[in-house]
Amino acid sequence: MNELENKIAVVVGAGCIGTGLGNGRATAITFAREGATVICADIDTESATATAEMIRGEGNDASVLTLDITDESHVADAVRTILHQHGRIDVLDNNVGIAAVGGVTDVDPADWERVFKVNLDGAFNTMRHVIPAMVANGSGSIVNISSVASIRWSGVAYAGYYASKAALNHLSRTTAAEFADRGVRVNAVLPGLIKTPMVESVAGITDAYSSTDIEQMWSKRDSQVPMGRMGEAWDVAHAALFLVSDRAKYITGAELVVDGGISLGMGRAS
Repeated sequence: MNELENKIAVVVGAGCIGTGLGNGRATAITFAREGATVICADIDTESATATAEMIRGEGNDASVLTLDITDESHVADAVRTILHQHGRIDVLDNNVGIAAVGGVTDVDPADWERVFKVNLDGAFNTMRHVIPAMVANGSGSIVNISSVASIRWSGVAYAGYYASKAALNHLSRTTAAEFADRGVRVNAVLPGLIKTPMVESVAGITDAYSSTDIEQMWSKRDSQVPMGRMGEAWDVAHAALFLVSDRAKYITGAELVVDGGISLGMGRAS
Protein backbone atom coordinates (compact mmCIF):
# COMPACT_ATOMS: atom_id res chain seq x y z
CA MET A 1 0.00 0.00 0.00
CA ASN A 2 3.08 2.26 0.22
CA GLU A 3 1.79 3.93 3.36
CA LEU A 4 5.26 5.33 4.11
CA GLU A 5 6.30 6.20 0.57
CA ASN A 6 9.19 8.71 0.50
CA LYS A 7 9.38 8.78 4.31
CA ILE A 8 12.67 8.70 6.22
CA ALA A 9 12.22 6.28 9.11
CA VAL A 10 14.65 5.60 11.93
CA VAL A 11 14.09 2.27 13.68
CA VAL A 12 16.09 2.14 16.90
CA GLY A 13 16.74 -1.45 17.91
CA ALA A 14 16.47 -2.71 14.34
CA GLY A 15 18.83 -5.58 15.06
CA CYS A 16 17.93 -8.77 16.84
CA ILE A 17 19.46 -11.07 19.39
CA GLY A 18 20.67 -14.11 17.50
CA THR A 19 19.32 -14.83 14.05
CA GLY A 20 15.62 -14.63 14.84
CA LEU A 21 12.98 -11.99 14.31
CA GLY A 22 12.51 -9.43 17.05
CA ASN A 23 10.06 -6.53 17.14
CA GLY A 24 12.62 -4.03 15.86
CA ARG A 25 13.71 -6.14 12.90
CA ALA A 26 10.11 -6.90 11.92
CA THR A 27 9.25 -3.20 12.16
CA ALA A 28 12.19 -2.11 10.01
CA ILE A 29 11.23 -4.65 7.33
CA THR A 30 7.57 -3.61 7.50
CA PHE A 31 8.34 0.11 7.17
CA ALA A 32 10.60 -0.58 4.19
CA ARG A 33 7.92 -2.70 2.50
CA GLU A 34 5.61 0.29 2.81
CA GLY A 35 8.02 2.54 0.93
CA ALA A 36 10.13 4.12 3.66
CA THR A 37 13.85 4.63 3.51
CA VAL A 38 14.81 2.90 6.75
CA ILE A 39 17.82 3.68 8.92
CA CYS A 40 18.48 0.49 10.89
CA ALA A 41 19.97 1.78 14.15
CA ASP A 42 21.35 -0.52 16.79
CA ILE A 43 24.30 -0.81 19.17
CA ASP A 44 24.96 -4.18 17.50
CA THR A 45 26.21 -3.14 14.05
CA GLU A 46 26.38 -6.71 12.76
CA SER A 47 22.77 -7.41 13.66
CA ALA A 48 21.54 -4.11 12.21
CA THR A 49 23.45 -4.91 9.03
CA ALA A 50 21.68 -8.27 8.81
CA THR A 51 18.33 -6.48 9.01
CA ALA A 52 19.36 -3.97 6.35
CA GLU A 53 20.45 -6.82 4.08
CA MET A 54 17.06 -8.49 4.49
CA ILE A 55 15.40 -5.23 3.46
CA ARG A 56 17.67 -4.72 0.46
CA GLY A 57 17.15 -8.33 -0.53
CA GLU A 58 13.48 -7.48 -1.05
CA GLY A 59 14.45 -4.53 -3.25
CA ASN A 60 13.82 -1.87 -0.62
CA ASP A 61 16.02 0.89 0.81
CA ALA A 62 17.91 0.62 4.09
CA SER A 63 21.13 1.81 5.70
CA VAL A 64 22.90 0.95 8.94
CA LEU A 65 23.69 3.21 11.87
CA THR A 66 25.64 2.10 14.93
CA LEU A 67 23.90 3.77 17.86
CA ASP A 68 24.27 3.69 21.64
CA ILE A 69 21.04 5.28 22.82
CA THR A 70 22.32 5.55 26.40
CA ASP A 71 24.98 8.06 25.26
CA GLU A 72 23.30 11.39 24.51
CA SER A 73 26.28 12.83 22.65
CA HIS A 74 26.35 9.74 20.44
CA VAL A 75 22.63 10.15 19.72
CA ALA A 76 23.12 13.84 18.89
CA ASP A 77 25.91 13.01 16.44
CA ALA A 78 23.82 10.26 14.85
CA VAL A 79 20.83 12.55 14.31
CA ARG A 80 23.07 15.18 12.72
CA THR A 81 24.45 12.52 10.39
CA ILE A 82 20.96 11.39 9.35
CA LEU A 83 19.84 14.97 8.72
CA HIS A 84 22.95 15.66 6.68
CA GLN A 85 22.33 12.59 4.53
CA HIS A 86 18.54 12.72 4.20
CA GLY A 87 17.48 16.26 5.14
CA ARG A 88 14.76 15.20 7.55
CA ILE A 89 13.39 12.47 9.81
CA ASP A 90 9.71 11.63 9.33
CA VAL A 91 9.38 8.60 11.60
CA LEU A 92 11.12 7.50 14.79
CA ASP A 93 10.45 4.06 16.23
CA ASN A 94 12.05 3.40 19.62
CA ASN A 95 12.14 -0.37 19.82
CA VAL A 96 14.70 -1.04 22.54
CA GLY A 97 14.04 -2.79 25.81
CA ILE A 98 15.83 -4.98 28.32
CA ALA A 99 14.68 -6.73 31.48
CA ALA A 100 16.33 -8.10 34.59
CA VAL A 101 14.44 -10.58 36.75
CA GLY A 102 14.02 -9.40 40.33
CA GLY A 103 11.40 -7.64 42.41
CA VAL A 104 11.93 -4.58 44.59
CA THR A 105 13.54 -6.49 47.43
CA ASP A 106 15.97 -8.60 45.41
CA VAL A 107 16.80 -6.86 42.12
CA ASP A 108 20.42 -5.74 41.96
CA PRO A 109 20.47 -1.90 42.07
CA ALA A 110 22.93 -1.93 39.19
CA ASP A 111 20.43 -3.92 37.11
CA TRP A 112 17.67 -1.48 38.06
CA GLU A 113 19.76 1.45 36.85
CA ARG A 114 20.81 -0.36 33.67
CA VAL A 115 17.21 -1.17 32.73
CA PHE A 116 16.15 2.46 33.23
CA LYS A 117 19.18 3.68 31.28
CA VAL A 118 18.16 1.65 28.24
CA ASN A 119 14.36 1.56 28.45
CA LEU A 120 13.69 5.16 29.48
CA ASP A 121 16.80 7.27 29.00
CA GLY A 122 17.26 5.85 25.52
CA ALA A 123 13.86 7.07 24.34
CA PHE A 124 14.42 10.41 26.06
CA ASN A 125 17.72 10.85 24.22
CA THR A 126 16.38 10.00 20.78
CA MET A 127 13.25 12.12 21.14
CA ARG A 128 15.27 15.01 22.55
CA HIS A 129 17.33 15.23 19.37
CA VAL A 130 14.84 14.09 16.73
CA ILE A 131 11.85 16.22 17.73
CA PRO A 132 13.48 19.60 16.91
CA ALA A 133 14.10 18.35 13.36
CA MET A 134 10.48 17.19 13.08
CA VAL A 135 9.22 20.54 14.36
CA ALA A 136 11.40 22.36 11.83
CA ASN A 137 9.94 20.16 9.09
CA GLY A 138 6.39 20.73 10.32
CA SER A 139 5.55 17.08 10.93
CA GLY A 140 6.75 13.81 12.35
CA SER A 141 5.56 10.66 14.06
CA ILE A 142 7.15 8.81 16.96
CA VAL A 143 6.25 5.39 18.32
CA ASN A 144 7.72 4.18 21.60
CA ILE A 145 7.50 0.44 22.18
CA SER A 146 6.43 -0.06 25.78
CA SER A 147 4.85 -3.20 27.22
CA VAL A 148 1.62 -4.44 28.74
CA ALA A 149 3.84 -4.93 31.80
CA SER A 150 3.67 -1.15 32.16
CA ILE A 151 0.02 -1.37 33.20
CA ARG A 152 -0.28 -4.72 34.98
CA TRP A 153 1.50 -7.61 36.67
CA SER A 154 2.76 -10.11 34.11
CA GLY A 155 3.52 -13.03 36.37
CA VAL A 156 7.27 -12.37 36.52
CA ALA A 157 8.96 -10.19 39.14
CA TYR A 158 11.04 -7.64 37.26
CA ALA A 159 10.52 -4.33 39.01
CA GLY A 160 12.83 -2.31 36.79
CA TYR A 161 11.06 -3.40 33.62
CA TYR A 162 7.60 -2.61 35.02
CA ALA A 163 8.64 0.79 36.31
CA SER A 164 10.71 1.90 33.30
CA LYS A 165 8.01 0.97 30.81
CA ALA A 166 5.33 2.71 32.90
CA ALA A 167 7.51 5.82 32.92
CA LEU A 168 7.92 5.52 29.14
CA ASN A 169 4.13 5.58 28.76
CA HIS A 170 3.81 8.86 30.62
CA LEU A 171 6.82 10.37 28.87
CA SER A 172 5.09 9.51 25.59
CA ARG A 173 1.77 11.03 26.69
CA THR A 174 3.24 14.27 27.98
CA THR A 175 5.55 14.68 24.99
CA ALA A 176 2.54 14.13 22.71
CA ALA A 177 0.69 16.91 24.51
CA GLU A 178 3.64 19.29 24.38
CA PHE A 179 4.23 18.95 20.64
CA ALA A 180 0.71 18.28 19.32
CA ASP A 181 0.33 21.82 17.97
CA ARG A 182 3.66 21.61 16.17
CA GLY A 183 2.88 18.67 13.97
CA VAL A 184 4.63 15.94 15.95
CA ARG A 185 2.63 12.91 17.05
CA VAL A 186 3.87 10.58 19.81
CA ASN A 187 2.21 7.26 20.58
CA ALA A 188 3.08 4.03 22.35
CA VAL A 189 2.58 0.37 21.53
CA LEU A 190 2.13 -1.96 24.51
CA PRO A 191 2.94 -5.53 23.41
CA GLY A 192 1.85 -8.41 25.56
CA LEU A 193 3.53 -11.81 25.50
CA ILE A 194 5.39 -11.84 22.20
CA LYS A 195 7.54 -14.79 21.16
CA THR A 196 10.88 -13.14 20.36
CA PRO A 197 14.55 -14.00 20.89
CA MET A 198 14.81 -11.19 23.45
CA VAL A 199 12.58 -13.12 25.86
CA GLU A 200 14.89 -16.13 25.77
CA SER A 201 17.86 -13.91 26.59
CA VAL A 202 16.51 -12.67 29.94
CA ALA A 203 18.49 -14.40 32.65
CA GLY A 204 16.30 -16.30 35.08
CA ILE A 205 13.07 -16.09 33.09
CA THR A 206 12.61 -19.84 32.74
CA ASP A 207 13.07 -20.14 36.51
CA ALA A 208 10.45 -17.41 36.98
CA TYR A 209 8.03 -19.60 35.03
CA SER A 210 9.13 -22.69 37.01
CA SER A 211 10.08 -24.23 33.70
CA THR A 212 12.81 -26.75 33.04
CA ASP A 213 13.36 -25.64 29.46
CA ILE A 214 12.46 -22.92 26.98
CA GLU A 215 9.73 -24.94 25.23
CA GLN A 216 7.95 -25.51 28.51
CA MET A 217 8.12 -21.77 29.19
CA TRP A 218 6.67 -20.98 25.75
CA SER A 219 3.78 -23.32 26.48
CA LYS A 220 3.08 -21.66 29.81
CA ARG A 221 3.16 -18.22 28.20
CA ASP A 222 0.71 -19.37 25.53
CA SER A 223 -1.67 -20.51 28.25
CA GLN A 224 -1.66 -17.04 29.85
CA VAL A 225 -3.22 -15.46 26.79
CA PRO A 226 -7.02 -15.50 26.22
CA MET A 227 -6.40 -16.06 22.50
CA GLY A 228 -4.39 -19.16 23.47
CA ARG A 229 -1.07 -18.13 21.97
CA MET A 230 1.67 -15.53 22.19
CA GLY A 231 1.94 -12.84 19.57
CA GLU A 232 4.57 -12.50 16.85
CA ALA A 233 6.98 -9.68 16.12
CA TRP A 234 4.87 -8.85 13.04
CA ASP A 235 1.94 -8.02 15.32
CA VAL A 236 3.99 -5.29 16.98
CA ALA A 237 5.32 -4.09 13.63
CA HIS A 238 1.86 -3.75 12.13
CA ALA A 239 0.65 -1.76 15.14
CA ALA A 240 3.61 0.59 14.82
CA LEU A 241 2.97 0.97 11.09
CA PHE A 242 -0.61 2.03 11.73
CA LEU A 243 0.42 4.64 14.28
CA VAL A 244 3.09 6.24 12.09
CA SER A 245 0.95 6.18 8.94
CA ASP A 246 -1.50 8.83 7.77
CA ARG A 247 -4.34 6.54 8.82
CA ALA A 248 -3.49 7.62 12.37
CA LYS A 249 -2.93 11.30 11.55
CA TYR A 250 -5.47 12.38 14.22
CA ILE A 251 -4.07 10.08 16.91
CA THR A 252 -1.50 11.21 19.45
CA GLY A 253 -0.81 10.30 23.06
CA ALA A 254 -2.41 6.88 22.57
CA GLU A 255 -1.35 3.56 24.06
CA LEU A 256 -2.18 0.74 21.65
CA VAL A 257 -2.32 -2.57 23.51
CA VAL A 258 -1.29 -5.56 21.39
CA ASP A 259 -1.65 -8.51 23.72
CA GLY A 260 -4.23 -11.07 22.59
CA GLY A 261 -6.51 -9.96 25.42
CA ILE A 262 -4.15 -10.60 28.32
CA SER A 263 -4.73 -7.14 29.80
CA LEU A 264 -8.38 -8.10 30.23
CA GLY A 265 -7.18 -10.02 33.26
CA MET A 266 -8.07 -13.62 32.45
CA GLY A 267 -6.25 -16.43 30.73
CA ARG A 268 -7.89 -19.57 29.38
CA ALA A 269 -9.65 -21.94 31.73
CA SER A 270 -7.42 -24.89 32.64
